[in-house]
Amino acid sequence: MVQSSPKSLVANIFSAFGATRERELGSSWIAQLIVQWINTALIAAAIVLLSEILARGSMIDVVEYMTSTSRPGLVAVGVIFLILAFTDAIIGKGYQSVLFVGPLLLLPAFFSGQKQLFLSDPLFPSDLLFGRQIMELLPAMVAAEPMKAVGLAVASLAFIVALFALIWKSRKVFPRLNLVGRGMRLALSFPLLAGFISLMDPMAFSAVRDRLNIVPMMWDQKENYRHNGFLMAFAFNVPMARISAPDGYSQPAITDIPSDRVPASFYSGRQADVIVVMSESLWDPTRLTSVRYSEDPMPTIRAATSGNMFSPEFGGMTANVEFEALTGFSNAFLPYGSIPYQQYIRRPLPSLATFFESKGYVTKAFHPFQSWFWNRQNVYQALGFQQFRSEENMPTMDKRGIFASDDALTRYIIKEADNTEAPFFFFAVTLQGHGPYEEHRYAKNTVEVDAPTLSDAPTKTLATYTQGVKEADQSLKMLMDWAKKRRRETIIVMFGDHLPPLGEVYTQSGYMPNVVATRKASVPTMKREHETPLVVWSSKRGVQKDIGSVSPSQLPHVVVRLAGYRHPYYTGVLGRVAERYTVVDRHQLIGRNAKSQADWSLAGTVDPLIRDYRMLQHDVMFGEGYGLPRFFPEQALRLQPNS
Repeated sequence: MVQSSPKSLVANIFSAFGATRERELGSSWIAQLIVQWINTALIAAAIVLLSEILARGSMIDVVEYMTSTSRPGLVAVGVIFLILAFTDAIIGKGYQSVLFVGPLLLLPAFFSGQKQLFLSDPLFPSDLLFGRQIMELLPAMVAAEPMKAVGLAVASLAFIVALFALIWKSRKVFPRLNLVGRGMRLALSFPLLAGFISLMDPMAFSAVRDRLNIVPMMWDQKENYRHNGFLMAFAFNVPMARISAPDGYSQPAITDIPSDRVPASFYSGRQADVIVVMSESLWDPTRLTSVRYSEDPMPTIRAATSGNMFSPEFGGMTANVEFEALTGFSNAFLPYGSIPYQQYIRRPLPSLATFFESKGYVTKAFHPFQSWFWNRQNVYQALGFQQFRSEENMPTMDKRGIFASDDALTRYIIKEADNTEAPFFFFAVTLQGHGPYEEHRYAKNTVEVDAPTLSDAPTKTLATYTQGVKEADQSLKMLMDWAKKRRRETIIVMFGDHLPPLGEVYTQSGYMPNVVATRKASVPTMKREHETPLVVWSSKRGVQKDIGSVSPSQLPHVVVRLAGYRHPYYTGVLGRVAERYTVVDRHQLIGRNAKSQADWSLAGTVDPLIRDYRMLQHDVMFGEGYGLPRFFPEQALRLQPNS
């Protein structure tokens, strides 16, 4: 028996898919094109199917993903078909694209499946940012399982050699495409791929994307990957992986950033208890000037108003506001559409929790929902909270609609505080104010809404929302009344994370031209569409007035200073920024004089204050941590072995 040569073996394999030379298919180029496109579609389906099996680690849910009309599996097949056709046209050979595109798509799926064997999350593009940490772990991994490591290395080398050999051998096997075949592939694939790419901004609404059943779920990456499939979900996360060091980033540059002249240890603070409440979708509905209310829905908040929080988000993305408020870092320095809680927090980071813990405080986070939401379980641990109380380990709470009430959460916080002898730092995220604002959420709305410009449905939406604001206000009053009776000073901070998603309430009332806020506009417009109430109050010192409209990233500066402490970063770096700017936004800086610098990041020169701020944030989040000992001494101690 004559053994087949490698060349004939490759030819036989691809002949099974019709991958013969064009002249062997007959004289009809249409028949040739149809056969090749059918085969390319089959290859695309095989790639998507295999990617799902590799990423999920089993066949569970794969068949439904590939066949259900409510899932985008067939859309993924279509996209891969277009990519293969486009690549074939560029190369000039039919089917050869599979040898380039296939590994690029299947290897990440394989790594995602392997990652989930050890960690709960699938593979993110941003995981590539942490290649250095993985390389540092390799010696330990090899030492733990040397035979497995050797086997993996040999298999990897064999795969690379085989792939290159296959590419080389296949040059004479794949059918050569004539100009007509290449042109038709380009004419079909290029405009459709360009159109599809335009749909893949997860932060923008797309009716076409909805019709295709592609649903970006950036708040829940597990469901994002399950519903959309590995390839589609991975693509949604790609824009968030582009992190580059600021120009000039280096150890000398970090060393040159000025710190406080007075050592932070000189200020011992007042050991005041601190409670920070981020109230879901809290906003002042009386800003709708065309609407009249039977009573002020937020008298306590109005009397204790210190200023406004200038939210970088609208209607959602709570975790991004939370990230700024806890760390003092800014989303303005991160890629547009990124979600630090999901993409970037992969190692311990300094926060208000780590700062107060270093001062002997008990630190706890509270959120009456499941701990997986926005990856809070892992994030709070990385930010140094000693405990996280979530729906899983909280007592059953009274509901308003389907969400835990602000009243129940406040009572639970008070109970936890009463049972804590040491000074404490509590951070709570409420849930009651979350949309949608269905008509019958409350048994009775006690605030009557007179909205002559609104139709029936938006009026009912606004009435439900306004009742929620009143109950949030009552919960704040309960918390303040309790704090006034305590011997130890209690600092209470409350703010809304973003404007509520009220839909046509905004357009019919004339408050905004669209149902969503703009991202880039004049200062008055941006404040109108992004400001939420901010309360900073002390049981001994009263309301802290005239804070102004500030970014959430300025909150650590406000809290640490009010507690009587100094800190190289929170009162030093952020303090200097606060002296000049109230808002650090992606598209503009707003100064103390209310003047703005639009598109500041695109300017040739950047204010040294902002440059240093951005550089230090990069150093801590992604860089070498040169500034940790000087600007975050408590974090440097936390990261020491056996500390």
